[in-house]
Amino acid sequence: MATAQEKATPPLLPRASNVLHDWPAMKTDPSEDPIRSSASVPTLIRPVDTLSDPPPLTTSTKGLPIMVRAQTSHPLDPLSAAEISVAVSTVRAAGATPEVRDSMRFIEVALVEPDKHVVALADAYFFPPFQPSLLPRTKGGSFIPTKLPPRKARLVVYNKRSNETSIWIVELSEVHAATRGGHHRGKVISSKLVPNVQPPMAKWHVLSIHLDLECIEEKRELIFPLVDGQVFPDMTVLFLQVQDAEEYAECEAVVKEFPPFREAMKKRGIEDLDLVMVDPWCVGYHSDADAPSHRLAKPLIFCRTESDCPMENGYARPVEGIHVLVDIQNMVVIEFEDRKLVPLPPADPLRNYTPGETRGGVDRSDVKPLQIIQPEGPSFRVNGHFVQWQRWNFRIGFTPREGLVIYSVAYIDGSRGRRPVAHRLSFVEMVVPYGDPNDPHYRKNAFDAGEDGLGKNAHSLKKGCDCLGYIKYFDAHFTNFTGGVETIENCVCMHEEDHGILWKHQDWRTGLAEVRRSRRLTVSFICTVANYEYGFFWHFYQDGKIEAEVKLTGILSLGALQPGETRKYGTTIAPGLYAPVHQHFFVARMDMSVDCKPGEAFNQVVEVDLKVEAPGKDNVHNNAFYPEEKLLRSELEATRYCNPLSARHWIVRNTRTVNRTGQLTGYKLVPGSNCLPLARPEAKFLRRAAFLKHNLWVTPYARDEMFPGGEFPNQNPRVGEGLPTWVKQNRSLEEADIVLWYVFGVTHIPRLEDWPVMPVDHIGFMLMPHGFFNCSPAIDVPPSISDLEDKENGLQAKPIQNGLLAKL
Repeated sequence: MATAQEKATPPLLPRASNVLHDWPAMKTDPSEDPIRSSASVPTLIRPVDTLSDPPPLTTSTKGLPIMVRAQTSHPLDPLSAAEISVAVSTVRAAGATPEVRDSMRFIEVALVEPDKHVVALADAYFFPPFQPSLLPRTKGGSFIPTKLPPRKARLVVYNKRSNETSIWIVELSEVHAATRGGHHRGKVISSKLVPNVQPPMAKWHVLSIHLDLECIEEKRELIFPLVDGQVFPDMTVLFLQVQDAEEYAECEAVVKEFPPFREAMKKRGIEDLDLVMVDPWCVGYHSDADAPSHRLAKPLIFCRTESDCPMENGYARPVEGIHVLVDIQNMVVIEFEDRKLVPLPPADPLRNYTPGETRGGVDRSDVKPLQIIQPEGPSFRVNGHFVQWQRWNFRIGFTPREGLVIYSVAYIDGSRGRRPVAHRLSFVEMVVPYGDPNDPHYRKNAFDAGEDGLGKNAHSLKKGCDCLGYIKYFDAHFTNFTGGVETIENCVCMHEEDHGILWKHQDWRTGLAEVRRSRRLTVSFICTVANYEYGFFWHFYQDGKIEAEVKLTGILSLGALQPGETRKYGTTIAPGLYAPVHQHFFVARMDMSVDCKPGEAFNQVVEVDLKVEAPGKDNVHNNAFYPEEKLLRSELEATRYCNPLSARHWIVRNTRTVNRTGQLTGYKLVPGSNCLPLARPEAKFLRRAAFLKHNLWVTPYARDEMFPGGEFPNQNPRVGEGLPTWVKQNRSLEEADIVLWYVFGVTHIPRLEDWPVMPVDHIGFMLMPHGFFNCSPAIDVPPSISDLEDKENGLQAKPIQNGLLAKL
C-alpha cells in the first residue's frame, strides 16, 4: 500500500534561477546536503537574535561566495520597532512639501508578507530547523541564494490636511532596519492614493491598568481614590502609557468645549464635565451624508457619578437624547441637536467591578490558591517566533489589524516527516450589529477589526492575571497616529494547559486500564474595543486538532430609559438602564495547505451531510443513516450555511495524497454554535457586511484578498465589497490553493448576570484531522507520572470473580 508520501510527482517549482533571478546565488552539488556538508555554509544561514559586527567576506573551500551578514529576521517575523521607525521616516521624508509631511498621520505599518516560495526558501536553508525537503530538487542541482530578498513594510497614511488616504511600500534592508537605532532611511518602492475611502480611526488605547499588587512592576503611581466618598488607601493603581490618543482625545475635548453641549449637560444636572465620557464611534454608512468625503465620528456620551475613582464604571450612566456629529479631520462639531431630555439613570450601587470594598461589597473568602507548576519547564521550544511543541511547529506573527497570526502550521508525523496543515490562520474581521431601532443604537454596527484594529487595541498580559503556568510572551510594535513607535510588552501569551482526559479504556475482563491526560498549547491575545473585551485563542492538541476560540467579556453597551419605560429590544439591567440585544460576528481566514508543499495547489473542499436512508430494503429497521459528500467545485457553489440538523461539516482534502486505506488525507472544519444576522436584507450595515450572509466562503488563494469586507470598511459607500464581489469570478476549486473564510457568531440577549461585567462567553470552531493520519496520533502520549508510580508500587488489576469466569 502506498504511503502518504508515495504520491504523484507534482509539477516542480519554477527553477530557483528564474524565481530568484535578482538574488546572488551559488550552485551546489546535488549529491551533497549544503547544510551539513559545507563547513562554511553555517556562516551563510546562521540566524542570530542580535546583530553583531559584519564578519569579513570569506569564501568556502569550493569557492562559493558567503554572505557578509547572517539573516536576522525571518520573512514572516513581525516588523521590529526599528523597522517601523525606518518605514515611517522614509515615507515622511518622501513628502513633497513641509506641509504634506506635517499633515501625515500613520494609520498602520505592517509587514509585506513575501510570496510562499520565499518563505519555503527561508525555512529550507536560512532558519532552523533547516528543512531542504521543502524545496524540490531540480535537475543539475539546486540554486541557493546567498541572501533573502529585503523585507518590506506597507504603510496606510492619512493626510489630515487633504483628507486623502495613501498606501506606501517601503523596502527595508537589514542595515537600514537593524543598525544605528534604525535612523537610516529605507527605499520607497511605490505609493498610491486610494480614492473615496476613510482609514480606521486612531484609538485611545490604555496599555494597562491593574489593581493587583502582584502584577505591578517597579514604575507605579500611588493614589488614594475616593469611592462613594470613602478613601481606600490600600488600593494601588498603575497607570501606563496611553497611545494613539490624538483623534479620540481631540474629539472628546471638542465635544466638551462645544457651548450647546455644555448647556445640554446642565439640563441634565451635569456641571462637572470632567465626569463626562465621550466615546467616538465610526458613523458607518447609512446615507450619502456619511460618504468618505468627510472623516466623521458619532460619539456616545456617558457620565460618571460624583466619585473621582478612575476605575468607576462610567458606562453605567449613558446620556441619551443628544445627537452629535464631529468632523474629526478638522475637529469641529458639524451637527448638534438636543432631541429629547432623558433623565440620567440613578447611580447603580452594583455598577462597579473592582475588588471588595472598593466596589462596596465583600469578596468571597473560600477561594484557595491554585498554582500551575512545571518543575522541568515547558514542553515547547521557541527560536525567535518559531515554535515547536510536541509534534506541532508553526510561526507566530502579529499585525495591527488582525492581531495574532499563525503561520506555517505543520505536524511532524514520524517517518512521513513534516506534513503541512495551513499556511496562515487569523481572525480578519468582526461585526457587532445592534437590534434596537432607536437612536443612537441603530447606528451601533462596529467593524472592530476594519474600523479600529484588533491588534492595535491589544493590551499587555500580566503573569498571574490573564495566564497561568510557565508562559512565553511576545511583544508587539505599532506606529501611533503621529508616527511614533509604541511597544505593547507581553502582548501575546503562549502556555500549556491541562485539558482533562485525552483517551481512556479499561478492560472489563482484567480490570486493566490505560488513560492519558490531554495537554494543549494555547496562543492568545486580548483586546479592548471601547466597552468590550475579546480574547482570541488558538489551541493545538496532541491528537492533531486545532481549535479556534473567542472569549467575550467586558461591559455591556447600555441605553437610558424614561421613568416607567420598557423596551422589547433589550433587557432592563437596573432602574433606568437597559442593554439592547445585539450580535457578535467573527471571520476566520484560513489559508490551508493540507499535505501541500510550497508551490503545490492540490486541495479541494468537500461538504458532508448526514442523510437518513429512505425506507426500503436498505433500511428495513428504519435506523440507517450515512454521510453524503458533495464536492464544492467553484466559488459560487461554495457559499454555504451551517446545518446542525445534518451535522454538516467541511473537509479540506489533498487530491494526491492517500492514507493506508487509500482514502484522500484531509482536515475537517467542525462548526461550533453559530447564527446568521437577525436583520432584514435591506439593513444598512449589510451593505458593508454582506459576507455575513453565509457561514462559509471558499476562494482560491489571491494575494490581495485579505479582508472580507474590503480593506476600508469605515464609511464605505460601496455595496458588497470584498468576498461577495470576489466570488463572482466563480473560480475553480476542484484542485486549488484553498482559502476558507468561516463566519461564526453569537446572539447576545443580555442578562442581569452580565452586569456589571460580563462573565466570559465562548464561541469557536475546530479543525480536526480526517483521514490525515493512519491511526490516532495521540496513541504515543506517555502515561502521567501518577500512573507510572501506581504501577511501580505494585498496584494489581482487580481479581476476576467466579461469576465472571462462569460467564466467560
